[in-house]
Amino acid sequence: MEGKALDLATLRSFSPLDGLKRENLAALARKTTLRRLDEGRLLFKEGDEDKRTFYLVSGELELVSGDRLVATLKGGSPEARNPVAPGQPRRFTARAITDVEYISVDSEMLDVLITWDQTGTYEVSEIGGDGTPGGDDWMTVLLQTKSFHRVPPANIQALFMRMQRVNYKAGEVVIKQGDEGDYFYVITRGRCVVTRETPLNREGIRLAELGVGESFGEEALISEGKRNATVAMLTDGSLMRLGKEDFNSLLNEPLLHWVDLDQARDTIAHGGVWLDVRLPSEYELWHPQGAVNIPLYFIRIKLKTLDRSVPYVLVCETGRRSSAAAFLLSERGYDASCLRGGLLGNALGPAAG
Repeated sequence: MEGKALDLATLRSFSPLDGLKRENLAALARKTTLRRLDEGRLLFKEGDEDKRTFYLVSGELELVSGDRLVATLKGGSPEARNPVAPGQPRRFTARAITDVEYISVDSEMLDVLITWDQTGTYEVSEIGGDGTPGGDDWMTVLLQTKSFHRVPPANIQALFMRMQRVNYKAGEVVIKQGDEGDYFYVITRGRCVVTRETPLNREGIRLAELGVGESFGEEALISEGKRNATVAMLTDGSLMRLGKEDFNSLLNEPLLHWVDLDQARDTIAHGGVWLDVRLPSEYELWHPQGAVNIPLYFIRIKLKTLDRSVPYVLVCETGRRSSAAAFLLSERGYDASCLRGGLLGNALGPAAG
């Protein structure tokens, strides 16, 4: 059932949400809704591992363990200021005694948000920077990216302290195919278009459009190669950029997961898939048995063909291209690891698997 939008006053009535900075509370409000549960229905069951934090807004809930009534909870009471029976796995079953209204928040997202709020010395409005409503939406998008939960809080704080804001006009080129990589970018306002020049199309093939909260520029930084596409502004906008050294130490290293050949084969044996990011001509010459081929420059537009429930082991000749692709996948919530040393470093041949 679709929920209703929440105001800040409602969120501020709960703990520890009442301690969040206004900007961070507003970001949470945009991603949270007020939901309804009918009398007699369950909010959660004993033993569940739902990774959600629930707050009771109105109505009554009972908490039971087996056949034993443990407690009742009424919306608006002092006890209801705190999350409903927190802890995983659930120690109780929560059942609606009356029709209830409640709030459900992703527990990991809430924990990261609170951590940012308490460890950061920055202000979201300063980073968003354009003074318009929703100027911090890009941070909310990053916040809800599962991969960012793997980045240490100190790194996140340093990341935002070191980012620089740059304004662009519609039509301006941000990065050009063939240039050296220097920065990683996150869009904070406006939209960009990604194109790639080919021998048959000098004007460039349109690969993707990117909006607020989306990022680009990491491939050349990780692989230490040239820019493999051109990114230009479709509209006037603003970008946050992070230098190569800061990107590698603060983001790339925490997000990348390297495995040796034995670990890779174990992953494949337990339902994983080889993902070969080399060119089709390289792939056709030889590749790990059963490998799927998606060249690095197509990864962004082929993401929807991949299954988030499947672990992928990414490979290329040396590990350079596969590490760039693994960052892209990890950043978007996929289970991705890189074969250390690549195919050449592990003597994998046509029959490998």
